[in-house]
Amino acid sequence: MPPTPAPAEQRFNVSHLDEADFKTGGLRDYSAYRDLGVAAATGGLATAQVIRMTAPFGAQYSQRHHHDVQFQLVYVLKGWFKTDFEGQGTQLMTVGSCWTQPPGLSHRVVGWSDDCELLEIILPADYGTVNEGA
Repeated sequence: MPPTPAPAEQRFNVSHLDEADFKTGGLRDYSAYRDLGVAAATGGLATAQVIRMTAPFGAQYSQRHHHDVQFQLVYVLKGWFKTDFEGQGTQLMTVGSCWTQPPGLSHRVVGWSDDCELLEIILPADYGTVNEGA
């Protein structure tokens, strides 16, 4: 059995809301992201961010894809978000809804409210997204 790698060194972290912390240019061009500092505090073990939808939903945002992750959790902070998950069908998530999806689960976004905000936690912090076609 191969040796278990040493855990990443972690440090204490606090992130307070500052509207200036929401940045565009992330994975989705229709969203702004607030990095909560988890990746830096955990040496890349995990990442956490608040995702704010910045554009009205349109069919061009509904591309089937999956993420190369070990763990992914999403929690709806404001509004609603709708996703079609392979083998699970379309799920409408509202304020307080939370979901986890196994590594590699194919899905596509099918809608969101104009005020939608999500909390997303992913392991590891550095991961890939694979688009599965138009």
